[in-house]
Amino acid sequence: MYKIGWFSTGRGEGSKGLLREMQSSIESGKVQAKLEFVFCSREYGETEATDQYLKMVEDYNIPLVCFSYQKYRRSRGELTPKTPGTMPQWRLDYDREVMARLKNFQPDLSVLAGFMLIFGEEMCNRYDIINLHPAAPGGPAGMWQDVIWELIERNASEHGVKMHLVIPELDVGPTVSYCTFPIKGEHFDKYWRELDQQSVEYVRKTQGEDNLLFNKIRQYGVARETPLTVATIKAFSEGRVKIAADKRVIDAGGKDIEGYDLTGEIEDEIKTG
Repeated sequence: MYKIGWFSTGRGEGSKGLLREMQSSIESGKVQAKLEFVFCSREYGETEATDQYLKMVEDYNIPLVCFSYQKYRRSRGELTPKTPGTMPQWRLDYDREVMARLKNFQPDLSVLAGFMLIFGEEMCNRYDIINLHPAAPGGPAGMWQDVIWELIERNASEHGVKMHLVIPELDVGPTVSYCTFPIKGEHFDKYWRELDQQSVEYVRKTQGEDNLLFNKIRQYGVARETPLTVATIKAFSEGRVKIAADKRVIDAGGKDIEGYDLTGEIEDEIKTG
């Protein structure tokens, strides 16, 4: 049985929804795999939302490993690193503590599912870890809000969602899977026309995330995030896509690929879901 490691901070409804969908796909036989463990970077008593998440994991009878990042940080008398990419010794030590707690598990693939920490090099080398990024391969980097505004600024015709291999540098690991969708056409054109006489900078300043085009693009992206995560794990469990020992992304025949295109599967899932 294909074994999945699941890393989450368990902050809210998104994390619960993704876990629920993954477990449902496993129980229905849609995905021939099992969640070998759930690791949470919070513990009971830190937030009500996380307590609900942890209870959910236990109700599913999935092995649960908790190790509070915030408690560990305070025990070391440290502040959260302020410089992106900076990984001080105490932060690397946290990763080593996590690995020690997971030493009895051997996941074939690990997934960041609402996990709010960046892993260091040792952790990335120990596990094959994938994470979601709300853009197509070659698309904008950064938070989802920045991605959408850059697409609007570019007058882009296409958007997408991808999963990438986790490396110490944020959001730049090789693409492992993706799906794309048009953001021009009958469902979008009237919203684009509303921007014809206004600069993107002005719209962003005056309307912000209330802008109708911004919201439409976000809606289409969000609708594909969970299906892509599940479909990616399914593709891995079936051997259609793999991560080689040297961290190359390869297909079933061992050929290097620049991501496995799941667009057709995702669109079928959305239509029938």
